[in-house]
Amino acid sequence: MSSYKNFANYYDKLMHKDISYDKIADFIENIFDEYELDAHLVCDLACGTGNITIPMAKRGYEMIGVDKSVEMLDVAREKASNEELDILFLNQSISKLDLFGTCDAFLCMIDGINYIINPNSFMNMLYKIHNCFINPGGLFIFDISSHHKLSKTIQDNTFIHDGDDIFYTWENKYYEDKKLSEMYLNFFVKEDKKGYRRFCERHLQRAYTNDEIINALKKVGFTDIKTFDGFNMSEPTCKSERVTFVCRKK
Repeated sequence: MSSYKNFANYYDKLMHKDISYDKIADFIENIFDEYELDAHLVCDLACGTGNITIPMAKRGYEMIGVDKSVEMLDVAREKASNEELDILFLNQSISKLDLFGTCDAFLCMIDGINYIINPNSFMNMLYKIHNCFINPGGLFIFDISSHHKLSKTIQDNTFIHDGDDIFYTWENKYYEDKKLSEMYLNFFVKEDKKGYRRFCERHLQRAYTNDEIINALKKVGFTDIKTFDGFNMSEPTCKSERVTFVCRKK
């Protein structure tokens, strides 16, 4: 659960400080090479403001971006237009995916899967991708904030960001019985001479275990399943805070 209604215009300013999207695009292309996939049409699920969609399009891939936030897609479309890129952006929930045809690969990067808080919805999404929307031999690449990160690192902690134009508090509550991480973010954004504007966001993420995801992938028919420590080619450990999954349709 998330809104991103007010956050969309500030998302890039905050996220680009912590994440190298070009590094993620490099990782994705390395995976394509390792699996010997000649990908042309790629669908980026939970694409947000297009931070993966746009770099991949600039590398020559035909891209589709899917996100349920109209505000995030508005930012993505403007960025793509500024780069003169022809990208199809669709306003859909990834758990209710409905495409016009099939793709060579699917991506879902930076916690998109964690926002599917109902395991049955996650299974339905996997089933649709595998049986309806991915070409034979195609890859699904996605990452999660790991169970360890949500239940141990973030847990019930509070974090503070104090920037020149943006100040926010990030309060967390983890519910082990439901495997849910509840996040409250209070933003104070400087707006020229008008002072600061305050807005709040509430987010829910599910803490999936690696085994839970691998079993779900196998159940719907994906094969050649591999896991990685974040966006490196090394294997994850029990303390990895981000785990990337790669799987193939036969």
